Amino acid sequence: MRTRFRRLVVTAVALLTAMATLPAAASERQDRLDQRQERPAHGGLSAVIRYTEYGIPHIVARDYADLGFGTGWAQAADQVCALADGFVTVRGERSRFFGPDAAPDFSLSSATKNLSSDLYFRGVREAGTVERLLAEPAPAGPSRASKDLMRGFAAGYNAWLRQHRITDPACAGAAWVRPVTATDVAARTYALAVLGGQGRGVDGITAAQPPTTTVTGGPDAGRTARAARELLAADTSDMGSNAVAFGGSTTANGRGLLLGNPHYPWQGGRRFWQMQQTIPGKLNVSGGALLGTATVCIGHNDRVAWSHTVATGVTLDLHQLTLDASDPTVYLVDGAPERMTRRTVTVPAKDGTSVTRTQWWTRYGPVVTSLGATLPLPWTNTTAYALDDPNVRNLRASDTSLGFATARDTDGVLDSLRRTQGLPWVNTVAADSRGHTLFTQSQVLPRITDELAQRCSTPLGKATYPSSGLAVLDGSRGDCALGSDADAVQPGIFGPAKMPVLRDAPYAENSNDSAWLANVERPLTGYERIFGTIGTARSLRTRGALEDVAAMARRGGLTVRDLQAQQYADRVPAGDLVAADAAKACAALPGGTATGSGGTAVDVREACGVLAGWERTANTDSRGALLFDRFWRRLAASPLWRVPFSAAAPVHTPNTLDTTAPAFATALADAVAELRAAGIPLDAPLGAHQFVVRNGPRIPVPGGTESLGVWNKVEPVWNPAGGGYTEVTTGSSYVQAVGFDRSRCPVARTVLTYSQSSNPNSSHYSDQTRLFSTGRWVTSRFCEKDILSSPALRVVRVRS
Repeated sequence: MRTRFRRLVVTAVALLTAMATLPAAASERQDRLDQRQERPAHGGLSAVIRYTEYGIPHIVARDYADLGFGTGWAQAADQVCALADGFVTVRGERSRFFGPDAAPDFSLSSATKNLSSDLYFRGVREAGTVERLLAEPAPAGPSRASKDLMRGFAAGYNAWLRQHRITDPACAGAAWVRPVTATDVAARTYALAVLGGQGRGVDGITAAQPPTTTVTGGPDAGRTARAARELLAADTSDMGSNAVAFGGSTTANGRGLLLGNPHYPWQGGRRFWQMQQTIPGKLNVSGGALLGTATVCIGHNDRVAWSHTVATGVTLDLHQLTLDASDPTVYLVDGAPERMTRRTVTVPAKDGTSVTRTQWWTRYGPVVTSLGATLPLPWTNTTAYALDDPNVRNLRASDTSLGFATARDTDGVLDSLRRTQGLPWVNTVAADSRGHTLFTQSQVLPRITDELAQRCSTPLGKATYPSSGLAVLDGSRGDCALGSDADAVQPGIFGPAKMPVLRDAPYAENSNDSAWLANVERPLTGYERIFGTIGTARSLRTRGALEDVAAMARRGGLTVRDLQAQQYADRVPAGDLVAADAAKACAALPGGTATGSGGTAVDVREACGVLAGWERTANTDSRGALLFDRFWRRLAASPLWRVPFSAAAPVHTPNTLDTTAPAFATALADAVAELRAAGIPLDAPLGAHQFVVRNGPRIPVPGGTESLGVWNKVEPVWNPAGGGYTEVTTGSSYVQAVGFDRSRCPVARTVLTYSQSSNPNSSHYSDQTRLFSTGRWVTSRFCEKDILSSPALRVVRVRS
């Protein structure tokens, strides 16, 4: 066994050496050959994968097709069931295998049932949408490198399926685990691109049918505006992120630092997966990829590190259609009738039957009758609504990521964003080895200027646009078209010159609020409303983050250790604002009792002491954190602050809870009664009742929910009968703390909170989750000497 292991290591090193010393002329000849000739997806591809601690693969290949092959193979080894489930989704086959009424995992769209998911994705496939995008020349379409990565990924996934028996009980022996094509891989990337646009409206697109009887009336403007604001705010609260870059003036060695803390789902198809990708002489990048994608999404190379946060830009707009009085499938533009395009889609169901539905499309996009359950858009005899999503023409995210991977500094990151314009719904925060920082909200957004919205909004749009950024434009007027920017790679979107950008600030931070306060001392203004707000109240998570990072920048002398400390500090900003006053008000309650929402008097005297003694953190050993959490969740939606928000002091206002309001005592009584009914002591350590179960043992989980404002955000599932919070839906995911020194080896610490594999039979099912539980990290192995010296090194040569 030792001899075989040494032979594998020697083989890998020899391959690397051969690649690294390949003559330039030979390399150029190979590049030209690769451009002229595509290898078939079923053969001729190979890669070397070196596994180090925690099952992290370091994939080495000669070209992008081989790199995609190694990536697809290694992802399948860890996540075959999640990948296969996603491929079933984008092929529109969920109803066939799982039944039409079951629910998808929401990783690739907002569809609430398999049937609506299938009707949408099968419609995309039958329309040839992804194939047309793949055929579009770069920069509007994907580059040759990106297409080779997708082709290779499909081949690698298929090779793993052929060569291995699936042990994950989630899909072992399942008929729906099948080989895939490069188009399937591209379709998954497409689904991620439209997630905030057409993906948000899948139920409303597939259910939209013209009225067969007289239907009048329309959505209430006020209710719709509120629903739109809540719907769009949920994107950044449910699946948000934090990221901060520190410039050289704040660090110990004058080089940049980056802490990335994306908050993503812990289950299903939108998880991160960690890897390093290397094409000697071309590419060397390490970080987290979203499942089903072949590029590093959040990561670093030897010179620059970057992360993303879900942005406030609204990636869709609506066009209100004026319909022909005699036919609700005909709409008017400048008085001329245009007939909607009818798309008939048939979906096979599990019982052998099939379901056929018609979708209706316009020059603006599909007719939609709702955006989620709370935002109806009824199709009447006179009015319908069409959804415009510019990301339906965007298959460029892989090229943006490749540009980051080969960037030498933050200028290179910004150049990639400007060239490729491929990111649909995230901001970018970056730092480099020269001490530069970058924040930019470079998104693919519909070109809705404030002037256009003022001139062309319908009465409904006049309510929704100012409050949420959702434009509803008059579709009957040709002069209300979105137009184009000269520097945009596709019509109807903003060009790079319009994007909010902050360069070389001492710190640049975002926690999912708008670009306005990426740095409090250098606020960003002047952007259009569709990007986000200016001068409005920030979330408690943003306020807490800005307090923390500004203090760190003022202190200076920062190192990667300071980033690590920030990630696991678990300070609760809501507790700092409220807990002391709450404890005092609790102690002043007459008789030590408060009346709950059911009218029952509750003895809350013990709670007063617990709140007073709580240290205002959400560490696993914090006593009082759980009580405050259950109390604050009842008040957070509408706290009564004595000091209102002020744009002159946005980090510190609003503040001072009005504890005399009846809601205060009621919330306290309900929280105390709830914990007692569950048999949970009021002063129980948080980790005893906030945990995940992995193969039997409980693993305590630090952090807290959005409304608490904790940097280390987790959204746990409350199950008092099971012991408290017993699972996590979303939260801290692929976390990286990266710095640079004089060597070519970045100083990087990472943790993938939910671990590499979803397979409970894998040794990497929960190993990093245990690290996360106790505030520990993985020391990144980026350079060859570090990879080859790993005590866990395992080398695998994979072939098609």
